[in-house]
Amino acid sequence: MEVATPAPAPITAPERNIILAPATVETHKKNRIQVSNTKKPLFFYVNLAKRYMQQHNEVELSALGMAITTVVTISEILKNNGLATEKKVLTSTVGMKDETKGRMIEIVLGKSDKFDSLVPPVTNGKTPEEVAKAETEAAVEVQEAAATEA
Repeated sequence: MEVATPAPAPITAPERNIILAPATVETHKKNRIQVSNTKKPLFFYVNLAKRYMQQHNEVELSALGMAITTVVTISEILKNNGLATEKKVLTSTVGMKDETKGRMIEIVLGKSDKFDSLVPPVTNGKTPEEVAKAETEAAVEVQEAAATEA
């Protein structure tokens, strides 16, 4: 005759209040630029931000860590040239994999009143990324040509 032995009771942790929030999957916003200070030149992002403002009337610039200064510079260039107005600035710290805290910034810029008179419309059928890349490459070529002449 077999005797069934009861399974040991599960070990329970001290009671904790756990609040489950609905999972939010952030989809890539069409007007968001995630800026890096190592991937592209500064004016690539300036030109890209102009194109995004043309298409969406506003642009969201975001960065982590050392790229924060690049985002602030891009924002200031656009504002000082009369192209953009600041709508929102958000700064925060975010948890990293190695349990350190990193800094983050998001700046939302909107078109200024004189944006449309200062920036010609894009009619060549290229995406904002293609236009910004072409403009950046042209600016780099001009700088290289000037450097070889000197």
